[in-house]
Amino acid sequence: MAAQVKAIARSAANGHFVPRATFEASPSIIRTYFLGHHQGALNSMRKILSNIGLSRPLTSTNPLLEQSLAGRDRIVVYTKNKLSFLNVKSKIQQKQDRLLKKWTAERSGHRFDTCNGNVTAGNTHVVFTDERDPESIKVLLDVMKDRAKSADTLTGLRALVVGMPDAGKSSLLNLMRKVGMSTEYKKDAARTGAGPGVTRNLSTPVRVIPEDMEAGIDQGVFVVDTPGVFVPHVGDVDAMLKLCLVGCVKDSVVPWEILADYLLFHLNLRFPTLYQQYCPPTNDVFEFLDAIAKRTGKLEKGGAPSREHAAAWIVQQFRQGRMGRFCLDRIDDVSMKRWASKGQAGGGEDEKISMNQARKREKETRKARGLAKKAAREGGS
Repeated sequence: MAAQVKAIARSAANGHFVPRATFEASPSIIRTYFLGHHQGALNSMRKILSNIGLSRPLTSTNPLLEQSLAGRDRIVVYTKNKLSFLNVKSKIQQKQDRLLKKWTAERSGHRFDTCNGNVTAGNTHVVFTDERDPESIKVLLDVMKDRAKSADTLTGLRALVVGMPDAGKSSLLNLMRKVGMSTEYKKDAARTGAGPGVTRNLSTPVRVIPEDMEAGIDQGVFVVDTPGVFVPHVGDVDAMLKLCLVGCVKDSVVPWEILADYLLFHLNLRFPTLYQQYCPPTNDVFEFLDAIAKRTGKLEKGGAPSREHAAAWIVQQFRQGRMGRFCLDRIDDVSMKRWASKGQAGGGEDEKISMNQARKREKETRKARGLAKKAAREGGS
């Protein structure tokens, strides 16, 4: 952030466009999306853990999942890797992948080998995949094969695929099945959709790797799809906006215009030229949305720009990688140390609190804010 502030200051001195250094988010933004089937999924996962040899083939860090699946063998998968960079072979990408591996290892209590860049102790492995790159799926399957070879089971290795809503769990399962089982299966095993919450119950085990007696894989490898599980309360408004912007939360929870404004904030910090076909660089979300609406035909009766439709459209463009490819989180040594001190990437707080506790905390915060405003008014008079 310090480097960004310096860059903004230099731009201002040169008379160039100056983006916002911070995003002023309303504290009233909802910071929970913990639904009934999320708790049901956790309960179901706990019941079948005795038959599971490998957990977390995919994860967005979530303390509830960490608590429920603690001590299990795991493969941490960062999906949609190509949406973060145009060139996944760049030195910057490789450095960030290495930092993520190191951070994941340390969070799991394992050792990270600085020489070869791998987790070398414990039962955690880190893989980066993209649905458009079958080779990345093969890397994941090879790791699973190694786990299967060492598994002592007569029914085949069972694995859970778990993570936040809409993180790509069902899509990953379908890809593993297609790549792992060659062309034997053409129809998807797991149902997918454009938003979170498509999967509501644990699936039946789906074979993704066939039996290979010569390689020591008895009965093959099976994966169980699970519903996405959100955290009961997100302590940081900025983290909640990130989760909403990438689609982990139902779109009606936070208004489209706010998400578009948050996207504009990030675009301006990185590449203001990405929306130059609509309008010049601006910090005004209404100017941004009006220009998009006019250019794309998102108009109300009478020709007035429809800001809501324009906002929904531009956010979807970002999710599809058509408004630049970058990671919303800062991934560098300083930021990763800050994440480690917080203990929860994306949540802002590592403590596990209930919905009632979250509501009580929000109420106390609003009350304190109201008293502060009242005191300021009285002091001014």
